[in-house]
Amino acid sequence: MAKAPAEMMREFVRSQNFTSTDEVMTAMKDMFKDILQEVMECELADELGYEKSERTSNDECGKKSKNYRNGYSKKTVKTQMGELEIKVPRDRNGEYEPKIIGKYNRNADGMEEKIFSLYACGMSQRDISEQIKNLYDVEISPELVSKISEKIMPDVTAWQNRPLESVYPFVFMDAIHYKVKENHQYITKAAYVVLGINLDGQKDILGIWIGENESSKFWLNVLNELKTRGIKDVFLFCVDGLTGFRQAIEAAFPNAQIQRCIIHQIRSSTRFVSYKHIKELMADLKKVYQAISEEEAMNNLILFKDKWGKTYPSCVKSWEENIGIFYPHFSHIRPKFGR
Repeated sequence: MAKAPAEMMREFVRSQNFTSTDEVMTAMKDMFKDILQEVMECELADELGYEKSERTSNDECGKKSKNYRNGYSKKTVKTQMGELEIKVPRDRNGEYEPKIIGKYNRNADGMEEKIFSLYACGMSQRDISEQIKNLYDVEISPELVSKISEKIMPDVTAWQNRPLESVYPFVFMDAIHYKVKENHQYITKAAYVVLGINLDGQKDILGIWIGENESSKFWLNVLNELKTRGIKDVFLFCVDGLTGFRQAIEAAFPNAQIQRCIIHQIRSSTRFVSYKHIKELMADLKKVYQAISEEEAMNNLILFKDKWGKTYPSCVKSWEENIGIFYPHFSHIRPKFGR
């Protein structure tokens, strides 16, 4: 796997089967850190009046030129992905204080979705500028927004267009939601994260796309972009019943299998189950989706229906209607990557 500029894709988690969106967020940890680092570098450059590689005289920059960069200090911040160590740039006079995350603030929770959206294909320049502004709790100048955008976008563009491997046994798709300001109103958009597992068991974020009015045409464009970047074959796609995705997969990767995400199916089917029954019901349900064969799964589903059908008919019906799209779960992918 080719690494993106600034080591955006370094050291992805290896060889463990993923089971939730939390692991997708973990795989994106370096992307979050790199953007945060670049933003602080832009802030300091704006404070000093010159870029990191520039050298200016006192006459050219007046008082600002009397201050210089002075290395970094380490800082640990808390995020939705856990603790993250960043390097805060310093100036010789001690005048610079980061705006993106305050001097005494160690909590970056809630900033993740806004930063990840910058990596998404389909973001206009205006969207990008608004997202950068939304990272701050204080008003920042248009000049700083422009500097940050110019600094980070070349690396982001290179990451979006980097070559991919030819074969991925497993491709997983999920959405993260974020808010963006449009016409003086905040609206929610979905950024779809595509994560692949290659033949060595390594995880790789293949891309992020902004989804609006998703259709088979939208997903076909996404899949064709992946093919253009080098993917020739995918064994299995795991999705959450996205509209039009099955048709797009059949057109772009006709030999691929499709499986519905089990985590989403469990959450959807059990959302009305009483707290006093959920533990016992889940124990019975595990016998269905953790079965080692289709026959065992169907037999356990019959037992599940006999026990819970009258109490929770909607839950049972959901599994009866969707059990067919879990059949790939019992075939060649499962033994290789485990439960």
